[in-house]
Amino acid sequence: MKYKFVDKITSDVMFEAYGKNLGELLVNAAEALSSVICQIEKIKPKKKVTVTARGKDEKDLLFNWLEEIIAAVDVNEMFFSKFVIKSLKKNELVAELHGEDMTPEKGGTVVKSVTYYKFKLEKNDGYTATVSADI
Repeated sequence: MKYKFVDKITSDVMFEAYGKNLGELLVNAAEALSSVICQIEKIKPKKKVTVTARGKDEKDLLFNWLEEIIAAVDVNEMFFSKFVIKSLKKNELVAELHGEDMTPEKGGTVVKSVTYYKFKLEKNDGYTATVSADI
């Protein structure tokens, strides 16, 4: 399983994302977030945008990565469906976001930001993240 939605609060949406390693978790969390923002299954990877995210640790990196995706949606007026991590270090990643220009018929819910409400990153056999987004 890549991700699942956990809790739907009137002003937030919460999901858990999973990965065998940090890179897989970051991609799956990006897909979960994008599936809120748009109808991800309808988005074709026609264009790409490169983003860099940094954090003081893995948890902070995850938070900032998701914030970079939200910013890229707004700045580029694009929806994204494919996420490719090109470089991943302990506290920095460079990734390509693949998608297409925004259209109302492919839109979902506007996500304003990621929040710290119940936000966590756990490492066991793999990685599990709990993420809450302000909608």
